[in-house]
This record gives sequence, C-alpha cells and structure tokens, in this order.
Amino acid sequence: MNKYFRLDIFLKSLLFASILAPTYAQEKAKDDAVNITVEPIEFDRIKQVLEKDRLGKEAETKKNKIIKEKKALNRKKVALYDLPSKEDFWSFFSEYWIVKNATVLKWNFKKPEYGLEDSFKEFLEKLGIYELKFKILLVNTPDVTHFALPSNANEIIFLVSVPFIRTLDLSKLEISLLLLEDYVRLQKGYFKDYASVKGLDSFLGSNSYEKKWDKSLLEKISEKYDELIFDKGFNFQQQYSVTTRMNKLLKNNIKWWNGYYLMLGKIDNLVKSNILYQKYLKIYPSPELQKNWLKPQNKKVL
Repeated sequence: MNKYFRLDIFLKSLLFASILAPTYAQEKAKDDAVNITVEPIEFDRIKQVLEKDRLGKEAETKKNKIIKEKKALNRKKVALYDLPSKEDFWSFFSEYWIVKNATVLKWNFKKPEYGLEDSFKEFLEKLGIYELKFKILLVNTPDVTHFALPSNANEIIFLVSVPFIRTLDLSKLEISLLLLEDYVRLQKGYFKDYASVKGLDSFLGSNSYEKKWDKSLLEKISEKYDELIFDKGFNFQQQYSVTTRMNKLLKNNIKWWNGYYLMLGKIDNLVKSNILYQKYLKIYPSPELQKNWLKPQNKKVL
C-alpha cells in the first residue's frame, strides 16, 4: 500500500470523526437534559408559613398589649390607696377638719364682700412678702375668732370670724395685722409641732393597698386640731415670741405699729367686757401683756 492511499484513509477517518462529533455532543446534552428533575415551587405552602408567622407576631403584640394594660390598671388601682405626702398632708387635713366642723364654724353662709384678699396681699407685698399663697375663710361664729391653719408649702388657710371683726369694727389694715400675726404664729411651727402625733412620719407618702394601717392616727390629729383651736391655744412664751416678731416687722412703719398696738387694745377691752369672747384669753394670752411687751420699744402711740 503506498503512502498516498494511507493518507487518503486518514483524511476520510478525520472527516468522519468531525461529522460524528457534533451529533454525539448533542446526544450527550440531550441525555443530560433528560436526567435533570425540576421540582415545582410550592407557593401555597410558603403563603401558609408567612401567614402563620404574621398571625404569630400579631398574637404576641396583642398579648404584650394586654399585659401592659393590666399593669397600668393595677398601678391605677394601687395608686387609689396612696396616702398624702408630707407636702400635701396639711392642706388635705386642714380642709378635712373645716368640713368636719362645718356646724361649729358656720362657714356656709352668705358672706359680706370685704375685699380682704386684695388688701392683705397688698399689705404683704409692702412688707416684702410676695410668694405667700393664702385662703381666707369667713366663719359666722364667735367661738373661733381668728386662726391660721397649715396648708401646702408656702400656703395658709385663714379663719376669720365675721362677728368678731364686726364687734371690734376692725379696719382692713387691722384685719391684715391680725392675719399677719396668725401667719407669724404658724411660721414658727407651733401648730404642726402640736398636731404631729407619733407615727405620722411613717404614714406620710405611704400606700395602704392590701395593708393595714392605724386609722386612729387621723382621729388623734383631729383631736389635736380641736384642742389647739377650741381650748388650749398658745402659751405665754409662744405669744411673747410672736409679739416681738411682729414688733420687728412693723417697727419701720409707725402707722402699722400703732395700728397693731391699738388693735390689741380693742381686743383687750372686748375680752374683758363681752362674755362671748372670754375664751379668747385661753387661745391667745394676753392682749394686755402684748401691749406691755411692745411698750419698752419706746414707740410713740397715737
């Protein structure tokens, strides 16, 4: 066999291989394609999972909301049993005492328009006292002539007897001086010192929810109010301290000082001559001595 024949056979074999090669590749690809399994996407199942997850979150949110609401309601329920704080107690109790003694004080009557609030406020401002808050309650009885009850911080409740100021024919200045004296007396702490009973400090600001507390505590304080206002009053040492303080406050204004001195004289004459006011000396001893305590100051009395 010559070399040309062998070359011819080689070329034919190569051509045949080139023709078969694409066909084999296509068949292989076809076979591979047949072996691939495509699973369908289960959209319904995914939807169910998402829906379940959403409902779960909503349920958790509702549960947390209910828990918060229950806690808030419980806090409100417990708060109903909050007892007055130190800042609020005296206002609360003084007003309670006033209501409790309505029949004695007789404050529920048609009151005359004296304009005492405005005149006393102006008087205080001239003294340099600007931040005092006060309430003036006119009472229609000679049993309580005048008194200052403790209230909130920098606040006072004044009781003033209409029969008392009418009998004495007190001017607005004299009434302001009377209120100022009660203010000084209260500022010295005599009232709170007397009315504060054992156990009050632990009572103030506490909470009585599902707890037992001694309710007689309030009864004891109420009794202290009654004793001080109706019967016991203030002692000579306390009265002297108040009078000397009034002297210092008024010494730079001769009109005010004389007004105070003359007002004490009016009261002294009243309690000595009118049986309705004889008890006054038990509460405020004594106008005559107060005048004597003022005399050594060498003030000119008009």
